[in-house]
Amino acid sequence: MSESSAEAVADVATAAVVAASAAEAGGWRRATGIAGAAIGVIAAGAAAGVAIERMTVGRGMRQKARLALDSAGPFGALRGTPGKAYADDGTELYYEVDEVEPDAPLGGRRRRLFGRKAPAPVTVVFSHGYCLSQDSWHFQRAALRGVVRTVYWDQRSHGRSGRTAEEDGPPVTIDRLGQDLKAVLDAAAPEGPIVLVGHSMGGMTMMALAAQCPELVRKRVVATAFVGTSSGRLGEVNFGLPVAGVNAVRRVLPGVLRAMGRQAALVEKGRRATADLFAGVIKRYSFASREVDPAVARFAERMIEGTPIDVVAEFYPAFTDHDKTDALACFRDMPVLVLAGIGDLVTPSEHSEAIADLLPDAELVLVPDAGHLVMLEHPEVVTDRLADLLTRAGAVPAGATVGGYGSTSTAHPH
Repeated sequence: MSESSAEAVADVATAAVVAASAAEAGGWRRATGIAGAAIGVIAAGAAAGVAIERMTVGRGMRQKARLALDSAGPFGALRGTPGKAYADDGTELYYEVDEVEPDAPLGGRRRRLFGRKAPAPVTVVFSHGYCLSQDSWHFQRAALRGVVRTVYWDQRSHGRSGRTAEEDGPPVTIDRLGQDLKAVLDAAAPEGPIVLVGHSMGGMTMMALAAQCPELVRKRVVATAFVGTSSGRLGEVNFGLPVAGVNAVRRVLPGVLRAMGRQAALVEKGRRATADLFAGVIKRYSFASREVDPAVARFAERMIEGTPIDVVAEFYPAFTDHDKTDALACFRDMPVLVLAGIGDLVTPSEHSEAIADLLPDAELVLVPDAGHLVMLEHPEVVTDRLADLLTRAGAVPAGATVGGYGSTSTAHPH
């Protein structure tokens, strides 16, 4: 580790300690800038509180990317038929459906079969990760539109979904997210075969569904894709940092998060003030390749920045307790794709290898030069492997054309 990197670890660990002390002492205005910066790092880590290297992005490049994306950028602009499901605690869960085009293979041509109603089509359900939204699947959505019926949903308190309805209710857990996925399936895909696709927290959500509803998975799920996720032991992840730095942050992080969540408005001001400084942090923990399109990087920033700080605080403890290794057995008798970026610092590729070890017939794909947001960084690889999975599951016919998925080069997709 370089001297500057070691200094950075000490800087942010110290900042976390100072922020926690200031918060506990009630000095919120003094602590806000420090805490806002620290929590910006946590959000960028997408499932981790992290002490970070000093990384900055050229302000001029960021400004150009921001203007290009915010004015007319295509990322996240794809929309489908909206719908709402309701969790068992009353939380509103927003989803969108992209239907099969009438003239697509296995689409309108199979609506009637010998005078009888054809079986329900396969529905592919996409679950996103922590601090993101359904729009994180932008490239895959663009490729699959009209080819297969798809459902994209926002996890509770993320994207367009409602905040947890019971303010004083039990804490958010991965088990609760599994129950939410069941509610979305009941509303958006009440019948017919299902393919489950999940990134990071979304993959954990699918495991929770399997643990709670194994019969549903056995009867209706015909294929599964786990992208950059983990079945447990997240408390051992070091996020690319030395042991001393990780331990320092873990020691103070829970207290800092609880305190920040209680003063969300003040902390949000701190996050906005440090947005440019931590753009490099977000890039570091989202991507591994050097030449990511600035507009794609800005798109990821915008999703992460859009997650309220009290939501970041509310969800964080759920990952430490997550252990759904036993639930993976429900996915053994179906086509499974396990895919991860080799440079993922949030859910390291070793966690995907562990999942594949328990599913010996799964296809394991480790993508070089890829980080946590592999579906945005290398969309061509992710979409290609998903298309193959859907073909193996009978969701799309062999030889069907999956549309252009764009790329992360400077030529934006249309």
